[in-house]
Amino acid sequence: MTTPLIRQDDFNEITQLIAVARLRAVQSVNTTLIELYWQVGQTISRKIEQAEWGDGVVAQLAEHLAQTQPGLRGFTRPNLFRMRQFYETYRGDIIVSPLVRQLPWTHNLIILNQSKRPEEREFYLRLAIREKWSKRELERQFKSALFERTVLSPAKVSAVLSQVHPDALSIFKDSYMVEFLDLPQGHAEADLHRGLLQRLKDFLIELGRDFCFVGSEYPLQVGGRDFALDLLFFHRGLNCLVAIELKVGRFEPEYMGKLGFYLEALDRDVRKPHEQGAIGVLLCASKDDEVVEYALSRSLSPALIAEYQTQLPDKALLQAKLHEFYLQNAPEDDAEGEEGGETSV
Repeated sequence: MTTPLIRQDDFNEITQLIAVARLRAVQSVNTTLIELYWQVGQTISRKIEQAEWGDGVVAQLAEHLAQTQPGLRGFTRPNLFRMRQFYETYRGDIIVSPLVRQLPWTHNLIILNQSKRPEEREFYLRLAIREKWSKRELERQFKSALFERTVLSPAKVSAVLSQVHPDALSIFKDSYMVEFLDLPQGHAEADLHRGLLQRLKDFLIELGRDFCFVGSEYPLQVGGRDFALDLLFFHRGLNCLVAIELKVGRFEPEYMGKLGFYLEALDRDVRKPHEQGAIGVLLCASKDDEVVEYALSRSLSPALIAEYQTQLPDKALLQAKLHEFYLQNAPEDDAEGEEGGETSV
């Protein structure tokens, strides 16, 4: 009997089953490990609070575990105190505490150690889960002061975009970090365009996990004339095309007209029947927020205007501005407490 010719594609089903099983196994191990650290932290916290143990007992516990559990890793004195801090930080928070079990311990430690406020911890927990950031990517988001930038400068979008895609405000940003391009100060639009294509993976991480690349200098033909859209993406969550136009100077109001024209062409000639209307992004080197507000207020296009930044921001300065922001927007009693040195962080 002749053996049928088998292609590599015929093995895909089995390969995918194995990959899914492996992923579930890793997730199960991680959940079990985080639960163990939670319970250890809970026990240490309870015994110290009830004066059964002093802080010095934790060092004895670490030594005992090292002697009685050979090969056991991660239960040093500093880590045991981190487990206690981990438990005490999230206990009683029925909204946030389930989130920590969805991330590896290293991610939890980064968020725990670098966040200044409860809302900042929740912000990074949710995004790290949604975007599936690696440890390196999570650390970069802290360095880029993503939380501070999001609170101080939320995405500026047209009213039409808010109505058609209410979730857009949580997906798009007011500024995008492209420090990984190493662009010179006097770079041209071609340098920016070429750099983004060469570092497309990094740019997709900065945009967000649901963005898929469609094309560069995407051709559009209208009325016998040829046009080229700088970058075209598709967003799986919003189920729509996302057009990005690049500008190496400051935002000018006339850019909105051209972007609106491209969106109309995409909706008429490129969009598939099951997809939502296209979204436009003007990515500029700088912008005046008042000019942006005027330009977007009467715009009939689902669009937004954002900046790209070639260097990471001064995080200390943004943290100071954020502290000011919270003081100005806090209830009167809370504001007095913070000014007097009593903070909730």
